[in-house]
Amino acid sequence: MNTYSQLLYYIKSLGDNDVFVNTVTQNVGADLDTYKGNIFPILNIDVTGSSYPAASLISYTIELTCINLRDINKTIDRDKFFSNDNEVDNMNECQAVLNRIWLYMLRDFANNNITASDNPSVSPIVFEGKNVYDGWTLTFDVEVPNTTISLC
Repeated sequence: MNTYSQLLYYIKSLGDNDVFVNTVTQNVGADLDTYKGNIFPILNIDVTGSSYPAASLISYTIELTCINLRDINKTIDRDKFFSNDNEVDNMNECQAVLNRIWLYMLRDFANNNITASDNPSVSPIVFEGKNVYDGWTLTFDVEVPNTTISLC
C-alpha cells in the first residue's frame, strides 16, 4: 500500500527529466522559494488530499506548481505592454512544463489502470514570494487502484 510514495516518485522523475526544471520540491508551503540552494525553475509537488471512493480505489488531489524567478530590468521602461521583465517568458515556460508533464501522466496513467481528471485546472502565480517569481499551478485528481490490501 505505497501508492502515495509511488505517485510522488513518478511525478518527481518527470520533473527531473524535464529540460526546463532544475529543482523538484515537495510540500514546501506557501512560499515556494524557501531554500537558498534552489535553482530555478522549480517544480513543487503537493498532495492536498485523499479519499476512498471505492473499496479498491484511493483518490488523491495533487497540485503541481512550476515557478521561475522574475528578472526585472532597471533601465527606463519604454514598453508599456511587456514592461522590462520576463513575466511573459516565465508564464510560457512554466505552462509548457506543466502541459508536458500532464501529457506524459495521461499516457502513463492509461497504461497503469489509473484514472485522472478530465479537465484539470491551471491557475496563474504572478509576482509572488520574497524573491518574486511567476508561474502556474496545475490541480488534478487521480484514482489509483488499491491492489495490496485484501480482506479475504
